[in-house]
Amino acid sequence: MVTYLDHAATTPMRPQCTEAMLEFLGPRWGNPSGGHVLARAARRAVDEARDVVAAALGAEPGEVVFTGGGTEADNLAVAGVLAHQGGTAVCSAVEHHAVLRAVEALGGRVVGVHGDGRVDLDALDAALDSQVRVVSLMLANNEVGTVQPLAEAAALVAERVPGAVLHTDAVQGVSWLDVAALASPAHLVAVSAHKFGGPQGVGALVVRDGVVIEPQLRGGGQERDRRSGTHNVAGIVGMAAALAATVDERDATVEAVGVLRDRLADGLLAAIPGCTESGTRVTKVAGTCSLLIEGIESEALLVLLDREGLCATAASSCASGAAEPSHVLAAMGVPRALAYGSLRLSLGWTTTAADVDHALEVVPAAVAQLRERSAVPVLQ
Repeated sequence: MVTYLDHAATTPMRPQCTEAMLEFLGPRWGNPSGGHVLARAARRAVDEARDVVAAALGAEPGEVVFTGGGTEADNLAVAGVLAHQGGTAVCSAVEHHAVLRAVEALGGRVVGVHGDGRVDLDALDAALDSQVRVVSLMLANNEVGTVQPLAEAAALVAERVPGAVLHTDAVQGVSWLDVAALASPAHLVAVSAHKFGGPQGVGALVVRDGVVIEPQLRGGGQERDRRSGTHNVAGIVGMAAALAATVDERDATVEAVGVLRDRLADGLLAAIPGCTESGTRVTKVAGTCSLLIEGIESEALLVLLDREGLCATAASSCASGAAEPSHVLAAMGVPRALAYGSLRLSLGWTTTAADVDHALEVVPAAVAQLRERSAVPVLQ
């Protein structure tokens, strides 16, 4: 038995996605940039997919730029704006590394967050000046699931730096949130297909009308010369199919998964002494259960869970103390020793009650086994 609770890393493809892709992995192999019958068929498929993606994200079709994934979309947003306008960028300290490292590499500024992982708007206000051209704030955090106050941040940026654009990494939000509504204040919106039941290796960046970005990939001029490269037709078609299914089923999925997540979190908190929840559940997306467990190291715990058929991950990137713990947890003020014992269980559209039952059985047992080995006292 394999229990998959790592949906925040990647989510199984939806059947609608697989079915849509098959035709373009076999009989319809044309390059959309060509002029013959197979090329035209591929072009129509890309155009139809663009319409679907635009509608789901609250954009116009011409505002959708297909990319090779969320990382490329985030980099294109930050670097593309600065390459065209100059100036600097600002982001929060809990951004995905696709944003954080892009901002840091370009000499930008990083602002702090509160203990629940939400951006400190006063710190953001203090970081804004006439040199800021792009502000990046994710919609939902990939490690702890915190939803950011995007509307408040957008209003602050518009007031303080009218010429700046707001970029949001919405990669983790699509499965759980109405991105079309919540990301509407953003000028740039990045998504990645494999986070909502689409294929890996394809994503999109919404570039609102009037925003100019300098291309980071040059070549044949695809995507209105904003992102050159032969289109991944099968991936784009699959992404659109998965996104349509996600939007159609989102309310039901959020309700069902939220119940499962709460039962999982409450059960583990009750069964494991010295276990706390990172962040505040009321500000999280429905699929994220992020825990901090005293007296263990995440890597050792994950090895035991893997042996029991439970697929999970840690918010921490530690390797027996050789590396730093999660930058997200550090920014939230989580003590270093506790951050080394982080566990992220992320649920999704395929998660069942049996999956939760399995986790409730094996996680407490694995933690107890590790604590017996280390003989580290834990507060009850």
